[in-house]
Amino acid sequence: MPTTVSAFGAHEAGQPLAPVTIERRDVGPHDVRLDILYCGICHSDMNFVDGSFGPLPVSPLVPGHEIVGRVTETGSAVTRHQVGDLVGIGCMANSCRECENCRAGQEQYCLGGHTLVFGSSDPAEPGAHTQGGYSEAIVAPEDFVVRVPETLDPAAAAPLLCAGITVYAPLKRFAAGPGTKVAVVGLGGLGHLGVKMAKAMGADVTVLSRSESKREAAAALSPLSPTTTAPAPPVGLASSPTASTEEPSVTAIVTAARAKRSAHPTPTRPS
Repeated sequence: MPTTVSAFGAHEAGQPLAPVTIERRDVGPHDVRLDILYCGICHSDMNFVDGSFGPLPVSPLVPGHEIVGRVTETGSAVTRHQVGDLVGIGCMANSCRECENCRAGQEQYCLGGHTLVFGSSDPAEPGAHTQGGYSEAIVAPEDFVVRVPETLDPAAAAPLLCAGITVYAPLKRFAAGPGTKVAVVGLGGLGHLGVKMAKAMGADVTVLSRSESKREAAAALSPLSPTTTAPAPPVGLASSPTASTEEPSVTAIVTAARAKRSAHPTPTRPS
């Protein structure tokens, strides 16, 4: 029978998170249940809660999609995970896994509509909505649960399940590595991970920023090239100086542009 767990959720858009209780469904043959150890706080979580994406799809809504925890129960047909494994769940919790896109490993483009880890109609529990990681435990199909190495700090690993994969995917797709140059626009939550990953892959990395303070932050990630004292070119025209060391470099180019940013359209919730 379903299990009641404690969580933090919002009852209305624009209202602060508050303690709530939610139900987690029974573990099915292909499901994994985990006790949640850590969950990252992503800006899109707050977009849902503050109403940027419109009214809440369900009340209460429990956000959180950078989840790390320990497996406590597995379904009879589960083969990828065992009780005690350190695992993670990202922003998706299901898809049809039968359409052309799913079979190609592009479940986010599921032709039948992917299932977000919170706020989506749950195909595994008709009439219910998925609830996220700001809670004690969660149940999800094993296909959407990934192993987390025991050597990683689980608290630090949680953001890799959204911010991390967001920057890793293009770096991998476009073969960042020795002999390549990567420019990272902004050194925020995603940007600093992009710098770390690109450098770990062996690329020479350029950080593009409008803030002088980010030069020091970039330097903390890697020694700066001495050639960065030259005046910076306009936004979008910056090019990475040739690295003078054998190790991959991180170059901080702080732009002088101070043009006002254009107004961003109101984001809409994914269908």
